[in-house]
Amino acid sequence: MATTPQGSLRQRNVPGASKKSKDKDGSSSDVELDKLAKANAQAAASGSERDYKIVFAFVTALAFLTRFWGISHPNEVVFDEVHFGKFASYYLQRTYFFDVHPPLGKLLFAFMGWLVGYDGHFHFENIGDSYIANKVPYVAFRALPAILGALTVSVTYLIMWESGYSLPACIVAAGLILLDNAHIGQTRLILLDATLVFAMACSLLAYIKFYKLRHEPFSRKWWKWLILTGFALSCDMATKYVGLFAFITIGSAVVIDLWELLDVKRPGGALDLVEFGKHFAARAFGLILMPFLFYLFWFQVHFAILTRSGPGDDFMTPEFQETLSDNVMLANAININYYDTITLRHKETKAYLHSHTDHYPLRYDDGRVSSQGQQVTGYPFNDTNNYWQILPVEENQKMGVTVRNHELVRLRHLVTDTYLLSHDVASPYFPTNQEFTTIAHDNAYGDRAADTLFEVRIEHGKPGQEFKSISGHFKLIHNPSKVAMWTHTTPLPDWGHKQQEINGNKQITPSSNVWIVEDIPSLTEDDKRRVKDERKVKTLPFLQKWFELQRSMFWHNNQLTSSHPYASQPYQWPFLLRGVSFWTQNDTRQQIYFLGNPIGWWIASSVLAIYAGIVLADQFSLRRGIDALDHRTRSRLYNSTGFFFLAWATHYFPFYVMGRQLFLHHYLPAHLASCLVTGSLVEFVFNVEPTPEADTARSGKKGPAAPKRHLTARERFAGQSMLPSWIATIVVLALVLGGWYFFLPLTYGYPGLDVDQILRRKWLGYDLHFAK
Repeated sequence: MATTPQGSLRQRNVPGASKKSKDKDGSSSDVELDKLAKANAQAAASGSERDYKIVFAFVTALAFLTRFWGISHPNEVVFDEVHFGKFASYYLQRTYFFDVHPPLGKLLFAFMGWLVGYDGHFHFENIGDSYIANKVPYVAFRALPAILGALTVSVTYLIMWESGYSLPACIVAAGLILLDNAHIGQTRLILLDATLVFAMACSLLAYIKFYKLRHEPFSRKWWKWLILTGFALSCDMATKYVGLFAFITIGSAVVIDLWELLDVKRPGGALDLVEFGKHFAARAFGLILMPFLFYLFWFQVHFAILTRSGPGDDFMTPEFQETLSDNVMLANAININYYDTITLRHKETKAYLHSHTDHYPLRYDDGRVSSQGQQVTGYPFNDTNNYWQILPVEENQKMGVTVRNHELVRLRHLVTDTYLLSHDVASPYFPTNQEFTTIAHDNAYGDRAADTLFEVRIEHGKPGQEFKSISGHFKLIHNPSKVAMWTHTTPLPDWGHKQQEINGNKQITPSSNVWIVEDIPSLTEDDKRRVKDERKVKTLPFLQKWFELQRSMFWHNNQLTSSHPYASQPYQWPFLLRGVSFWTQNDTRQQIYFLGNPIGWWIASSVLAIYAGIVLADQFSLRRGIDALDHRTRSRLYNSTGFFFLAWATHYFPFYVMGRQLFLHHYLPAHLASCLVTGSLVEFVFNVEPTPEADTARSGKKGPAAPKRHLTARERFAGQSMLPSWIATIVVLALVLGGWYFFLPLTYGYPGLDVDQILRRKWLGYDLHFAK
């Protein structure tokens, strides 16, 4: 219980302020009063528990109603359902695919499809494709995020309840999620964010329950909630990599907790270093090792299911692809011999190595001078100008000799009878990269011979490994200068026929330098080298496959930098400056526009600023010797509300340093945390009357030692009027309810709105459809 009334000021370091008077003649009556007070508190707590449970059931029912209402509309593919529905189908067909997100959320969708007997025949190719015509159980798929979205509201309520907040505070926090259009819209479609936000909320709840057991270390409950915290964190990160932010939230709280355990003056007594080591090891096991093992488990399931070759093959190395059945490499890989005619294709951009009779211009647009050599470009279509003959360093005309890893070769362009060359001349677009061109036979075997030599460097290849078509991913390294042949998607000017530039990249490590030999045109269809014995599917150790997939996922995630018409910046999210168009239907003027509840978001964002102001004001007052808050109130303000504020900050600010595409849905975990801060601030601001223990402190009576347990809100506010909190709660929810209802047609996709109705909803210039 609090020792000083919230709202009264106490001057620190005033003589006599800490003196305690003793009641010498009322000890027996105090004992009786304590017994009566304890009995009354227990009875009140019992009634309070019942109130909390009734409201919890009511809020949960409303959450399911708002998430499942009209979930079958629209009966068409919406927005990113084209991706995550497709991935579920691939799982059910056991076909390998590639995605930048970890597998848990997609596995759950596949599980839902499996439960209802769906075979994965529909691949969700285009937004607007009919689910009905293609006989897809899309309501079952959408039911998964709807369930998790509804339970997120329940978990939000439980977080506040477990943290000891009053019933109005719990209702405000849960109500802001319950009536938020963004959370509703994101959890009614086949998308991953419902799983992500639910796992994040569960990690906060589990850690709070674990923290409340800090006075019972290493008990069964203590271990249970520690492991469950780690499991929730693992599920968070196994859904999307931004789940790492929850690790930062919980990890920061754990570091603070361990720091307090080191204090020799801690209330529970000092811990020796051996005991502290046990605490550290237990947290490392429960919050680092166990989550990592859980994380690996989902990838093991991923690999165990996806055993057939599919659209994700090209993202993986040949060794990985050979672990998949029906893989084209097993059927079509052919050893490449000297004097074979080959076509080389860039792995990333799919452009062929190409040349033609045109030459580089004398001067480029920036004034730099070229070699005026024959152009070497990247061309997206198959053409005879893509044919190159691979030759040994010394032309001995010895046929049937296989090219091997790290050997030096020459490439002869068949149509123009010239030889590939790179030299110390700047390329058209990159002054730091070398130009690629071709030269005649006499020069190639004369004074420019060294400049025509290239090393075949097979990716992850062994010394002497055979060079193969299709499966032989390789880099072509210019031998004298050690630059790698590279291309990119920016087209050359008209003089280059808008084809891709080929140049020598001095950074040879990046995977963007990788090429493959797609075909050997010099081999006839019935050539015996094309006849292949049936091969068995190979195996690779799990960790080798996992590391390769992680590298590829991280790299491609970082490449998501292209512009998007509905992308937004982090500074826009708290103020809800723009949304995302998910779906439109011209005939009915219906649309789904992903947007939060503006009133709810603005309230939550304003409260974040208010909280920061309160903390700064309190710190300023303390520096001036004015103690405006009692110990328990300050502890909750900094520890509990501060924990929620930390969760918001760690889920929001990291996006400022990301270079990839960002959208409004990235703010949903941070928004949930801001709602928790809002609920706690409602209690802080509107419950200011003194507690009974404050009167005891002023009368000089020393109360009993504080129990090693968390007090319920009913115990903390015993004797106080909760009317101000209830009034604030009703006002906030009434405003939020109005905003939710006003924007409901944009969230549920119906009914269609006329021009005037749409214009009235363009509060901040939202780019809504059918506004004309």
